[in-house]
Amino acid sequence: MIVATTEAVAGHLVVRTHGMVRGSSIRARHLGRDLMATLRNMAGGELYEYTKLLAEAREQAIDRMVDEAKALGANAVIAVRFQSAQVSQGAAEMLCYGTAVELRVGG
Repeated sequence: MIVATTEAVAGHLVVRTHGMVRGSSIRARHLGRDLMATLRNMAGGELYEYTKLLAEAREQAIDRMVDEAKALGANAVIAVRFQSAQVSQGAAEMLCYGTAVELRVGG
């Protein structure tokens, strides 16, 4: 499965558009991670605990989007975008969406 942020893939031709596909993951903070992040926040620098949490949410959102595209018969998702939003205090959604297409080599 090709996943691209561009609207075209070099060397490939879009022969069919299946429509928009999306995947999301909602993650809540973890008490242990919060404690470490709070301590790290006082000293300054990257909050590794939250970086890892968001990376896991992104990967899961991509996987869900790809699964939806495969179910439609697509072999690629183009124009992929990410969006995040706070759902509640301590929980955030990571959304990944794009256009499921069928690509053919050439063009």
